[in-house]
Amino acid sequence: QVQLVESGGGWVQAGGSLRLSCGVSGTDINMIAMVWFRQTPDYQREAIARISSLGAPTYVPSVKGRFTLSRDIAKITVYLQMNDVKPVDTGIYFCNARVVGQDYWGQGTQVTVSS
Repeated sequence: QVQLVESGGGWVQAGGSLRLSCGVSGTDINMIAMVWFRQTPDYQREAIARISSLGAPTYVPSVKGRFTLSRDIAKITVYLQMNDVKPVDTGIYFCNARVVGQDYWGQGTQVTVSS
């Protein structure tokens, strides 16, 4: 059974930084792509960053240059380093993995950015 657990969210002032973690069990992260989603207060959920099975990250324009996606294969953890955060980054952050055609989600971690 694949399980994902996010952590690291919290309250931060605009311009500050946070590092989110997504701990994974039940699969090897070097064999799958993983995606971070952000759900805004109006319940819109969008993919913002993706890391391929080979470890190559991609980002949507709104976070590119500010967020960095990385992974630690030994710790089976994916990280989202958030720098220069803005109030529009406020939301619940979820990590997602698709394994053998099935999507798995964590419970999410809340990020609140104040101006």
